[in-house]
Amino acid sequence: MTEKMTIQKKLIYNSWHRGVREADLILGPFAAIYVPEFSPLNLELFEAILELPDSDILSWAYKQKEVPEEFNNDVMQMIINFANYNKEDDQILLV
Repeated sequence: MTEKMTIQKKLIYNSWHRGVREADLILGPFAAIYVPEFSPLNLELFEAILELPDSDILSWAYKQKEVPEEFNNDVMQMIINFANYNKEDDQILLV
């Protein structure tokens, strides 16, 4: 197993085991879908996001609070779009 694969597996696991079930249900599927295709930079960005409290991630994901500039990146925007996907409208905007 390569180092990149090890990092990907760790990120996917950590996304499903956050401590707050709602965060698990957003970040787990998100990671399962997107992490395998992430560049090394996006892996680093996602890892930094996962180090944050669930309450911050969820408030940004649901657009309840503005994302601080240091975390407002392509990966965070993908999480926001993923969390706000409306199946009924069948619309999702990904970066």
